[in-house]
Amino acid sequence: MKRWLENINNAVEGILHSAKTQRHLRYHLYSATIVLLFSYIVGVNRTDFLIISIVVILVLLAEMVNTAIEFLVDMVCPEYNEKARAIKDTSAGAVLITAFGAAIVGYIVLFPYLNNIFQKGLRIAKHSKEEITLLSLIVVLILVIILKAYFGKGHPLRGGMPSGHSAVAFSVSSSMTFITQSFNIAIISFLLALLIAQSRVIIKAHTIQEVLVGALIGISVTTVMFLLFK
Repeated sequence: MKRWLENINNAVEGILHSAKTQRHLRYHLYSATIVLLFSYIVGVNRTDFLIISIVVILVLLAEMVNTAIEFLVDMVCPEYNEKARAIKDTSAGAVLITAFGAAIVGYIVLFPYLNNIFQKGLRIAKHSKEEITLLSLIVVLILVIILKAYFGKGHPLRGGMPSGHSAVAFSVSSSMTFITQSFNIAIISFLLALLIAQSRVIIKAHTIQEVLVGALIGISVTTVMFLLFK
């Protein structure tokens, strides 16, 4: 389990490093969040949502592969080289094609929903508790990555502002409260999230401030999502 967690940490570290060093990836993360929220607001059907999710993933994947290629080229050929420039331009072109294609697909898929808003006005679609919980977790994780990239400190699963463990724990706790509508479960889930947050401070992975910010993100994002979509 320890080795598996370390591998996960290394993989997420790559995502965080890319977000720290590549502003275009941060732009794609912003765009992914906006598109995801808009899809939930207008209530796109399952097939359309699947198509949008795939193209968003492809854009993020292309940007990260492009970043890895750029790092590799800079390491192998630190001095200016025409072939190295061509490699970078080609990988950047692949990202451009993917992003352009995603924009076209997104327009085709979302146009009927945009037209419906223009004709009838905006009506916020309602979703199941499970769907809202999933959306909340995704948004929380994206915010954690963006904030860690902004502050430039710590690792995905250890250290830095904010605490990802606290954010996820309190997001799940808030979801449990909304789903069950039970005072007892709300107290128990909150105490469990509090224990997770306290453990991050005890092992000195995070400061109290980082844990509090993470908890605030988890609670506020999840609460807003349930109030908006339930």
